[in-house]
Amino acid sequence: MTIPIPLLLVTADPSHPLAHIALRYARAFLQNSANNNDTNSSDKLNIFFYGDGAHTANRLRWQSADQTNLTKEWQALAEKYQLALPVCVSTALSRGISDTENSARHQLSGDNLATGFTLVGLSDLAMMMQSNCRLIQF
Repeated sequence: MTIPIPLLLVTADPSHPLAHIALRYARAFLQNSANNNDTNSSDKLNIFFYGDGAHTANRLRWQSADQTNLTKEWQALAEKYQLALPVCVSTALSRGISDTENSARHQLSGDNLATGFTLVGLSDLAMMMQSNCRLIQF
């Protein structure tokens, strides 16, 4: 019997409480996996930013000092556990978030995708869902 891999579908804007809960869930899950001596905890959690969740990947999004900067927190978590941070390219572009390649392709004046995040197609989400996963939407 295989245990389903959690797939966190982050659709909430970073200013929404659900976006903060998604980060807390991911952090707790990964820490628990590490405490249980799971050597590849990054293989046990998938994340996908979609819809307003794409705002998390905007490196130009300003955050006041008294608020948690979710972009930086996701970046730190991804670095610690070698996680991918895929973002739906269509929803990102429609919200003004672009990488260098898409900026050139769509003749945009610049890029603002935060380090560690990648723009991907919905086929990546479909592939994650095709495997044995437990989808959790925030």
